[in-house]
Amino acid sequence: MAVNSVMVELGSPAPDFALPSVTTNALVSLSDFAEAPALLVAFLSNHCPYVRHVESGFAEFAADYQARGLATVAISANDVINYPEDAPERLVDQIKRAGFPFEYLYDESQQVALAYRAACTPDFFLYDAQRKLAYRGQFDDSRPKGTVPVTGESLRAAADAVLAGKAVPEPHYPSIGCSIKWRQGNEPD
Repeated sequence: MAVNSVMVELGSPAPDFALPSVTTNALVSLSDFAEAPALLVAFLSNHCPYVRHVESGFAEFAADYQARGLATVAISANDVINYPEDAPERLVDQIKRAGFPFEYLYDESQQVALAYRAACTPDFFLYDAQRKLAYRGQFDDSRPKGTVPVTGESLRAAADAVLAGKAVPEPHYPSIGCSIKWRQGNEPD
């Protein structure tokens, strides 16, 4: 079932994290991105058709904006017992398939997803240099089985504004995608 992202309050600080990379198992933390003028935290999964629809375009976006100083990190928090396609080794397959140029982390405890109030995949959280939330919302207007092409227009406009030191104009439209697959007892209130 498709769900919308939670429209977390703008200006909220980026929650801290220290999670293992699915490719190296090394811990990656929020502080590793301290020098970047902006940070994008993306909650993704391997099995979701909404993520698969945008993943190549998102990889291109991340590569384009990495050259401009935007740091990007992806996190998967899905329950791999019931959704084995989202296990870390399968995320490595996704990295190769999509051409992701960023670290992809696994949130086994789901505590980071809860702290960010992630609700769906994909779910995007763009932070400014002070790690205050500047944008949360959709990649663009495209959807699986729709006719609108994948462009990343919404996220590109937001990243352009943040990298220029400006506020991202409202309205921000929520992302839509597959719900985070919470383990029993971890569901948000």
